[in-house]
Amino acid sequence: MDRMSFPADTPAATPPAMQRRAPAGAKAEQRVRDILRAGREVFAAKGYERATTTEIAKRLGISEATVFTYFRGKRELCMRVIADWYDEIIEAIEQGLPREAPIREQLEFVVHTHLRLFLIQGTGLCELVLSEGRKREADITGGSEFGEAFIELQRRYTAPLMELLSRGQQRGQVRQDIPLRMLRSLVFGPMEHMLWEVIIAGRQINVDQSARDLVALLWPALQAPNEELLRLRGLKDTLQRALDQA
Repeated sequence: MDRMSFPADTPAATPPAMQRRAPAGAKAEQRVRDILRAGREVFAAKGYERATTTEIAKRLGISEATVFTYFRGKRELCMRVIADWYDEIIEAIEQGLPREAPIREQLEFVVHTHLRLFLIQGTGLCELVLSEGRKREADITGGSEFGEAFIELQRRYTAPLMELLSRGQQRGQVRQDIPLRMLRSLVFGPMEHMLWEVIIAGRQINVDQSARDLVALLWPALQAPNEELLRLRGLKDTLQRALDQA
């Protein structure tokens, strides 16, 4: 995440579908969902290199050729598994985000949701996404199809945070002298390192406390220089009105 490169500050449109054949009919759609579910289980348990489409097919009681009917190969299937998981996290953020709350509170919700969902099913999927993200740097440099697709996938995934930071700038709560892409990296970088510690060192974290601590660390670097002064002035005005009405 923090080591990924993004060529633009604004989120791009949803990347084109990478499936070999769009499912036609309820039965085919269910087959795709089953393949993605089994693929998620196998990739999470074994990682990309050790996972095989043969094992994925075997778990479903189908032939490997059936998997290739809908996906061109293991790489494409893995990308779809990651994309679907990203979509679940994006949906959880967009549905639960308290948009009328102060930007700091919204940021804490995003960080908390990100950490919670990355670890909710154990570290398998988390490790898959982080490791594959770093491997795709070579694909991006080489201009491969999967490298370009991963750029679009990362843009889509980071869009909710980008939109939050942009709203913060419009409200005068987030600094405007630093490009959004750098502010985005400032948030995602520490989260990635925290998750790697869980994966590599087996360190257990309290997600609630970790989210609060991380935002407490990040917010002074993110907030507009005069935001704290404006907040104190607002508090003073609120107290004065309360005293006047007493």
